[in-house]
Amino acid sequence: VSDASGCSMIALLHTGAAKFPQNLLPRTRQAVCSLLSAGVLKGYGSIVSRKLASHGFGASMAAMSSFPPQRYHYFLVLDFEATCDKPQIHPQEIIEFPILKLNGRTMEIESTFHMYVQPVVHPQLTPFCTELTGIIQGMVDGQPSLQQVLERVDEWMAKEGLLDPSVKSIFVTCGDWDLKVMLPGQCQYLGLPVADYFKQWINLKKAYSFAMGSWPKNGLLDMNKGLNLQHIGRPHSGIGE
Repeated sequence: VSDASGCSMIALLHTGAAKFPQNLLPRTRQAVCSLLSAGVLKGYGSIVSRKLASHGFGASMAAMSSFPPQRYHYFLVLDFEATCDKPQIHPQEIIEFPILKLNGRTMEIESTFHMYVQPVVHPQLTPFCTELTGIIQGMVDGQPSLQQVLERVDEWMAKEGLLDPSVKSIFVTCGDWDLKVMLPGQCQYLGLPVADYFKQWINLKKAYSFAMGSWPKNGLLDMNKGLNLQHIGRPHSGIGE
């Protein structure tokens, strides 16, 4: 299973069920349940803002009696940001590494991992990269290397109980880029191993396409539009989107 690009979980019902237009509730309830169940149950292999918690997200989901049981205990929403320019620079390097731990039963955010990463091949961020991501030079200078960040991810996974064989968790990305292209590509370039837990994930685009019958060419923007949802957070900001 594969995937990710520059997005995260859709801002699912961020207004709360009570505030959501009544004429859209049935369609959106069905779409959300289909998205999650289709993606998970079909085995399809970035990061939402903490604002979800303050917008009645948990209450909205709890109100959905038709919400199906999930295969996974936790969804680990991930959305890398990387060095970039026009034309594209090579190799690209991860500069923001965010993971959001979402409880698969309550749909509540339980924990967040977030670190900026020091690029080494192209240590100076381009103006295009800063404008696109909002990440300035001072945010990556002196930060840990990718190897160090991956070690801290592993420590965080252990602390959160996610390495326990009895706990089922899976990463969620918007597209295949993050875990099929970006991370393994950079790890190969640097001679670093890729942990097994990064080798399968739910592609939210595939789940959306399965549930809604159309492919979201513009990623999160199309998915929000298709579900009549308002975008939350800054586009192309790993932790903010």
